[in-house]
Amino acid sequence: MVVAGLGRTRDNLKDAVAAVSAKPLPPGGKQVLDELVERAREADVYDLDYGTDPYDKPLREPLDEGTAGIGALLALTSLIGLALAIAAVVIGVNAILQTS
Repeated sequence: MVVAGLGRTRDNLKDAVAAVSAKPLPPGGKQVLDELVERAREADVYDLDYGTDPYDKPLREPLDEGTAGIGALLALTSLIGLALAIAAVVIGVNAILQTS
């Protein structure tokens, strides 16, 4: 239960223990939880703070001209490829209909 709580609280044992303590614990769970908290305080890892989550919202980088140009060329070549594919299908269907 504590390990699952650690995953939701970014490895902060203090917050995870608070969340687990609010739920009903199995028999003997309170003693195990107290021992875990005591050992974490001795190791000075009870209330760790890793800062903001770097995967929550990535920073927006400015778009430079080179990257915008590459994106425009990719979009243009995709549209050209799509137009050529449509033309090939139309010509093929027309050829099939003309032979009948």
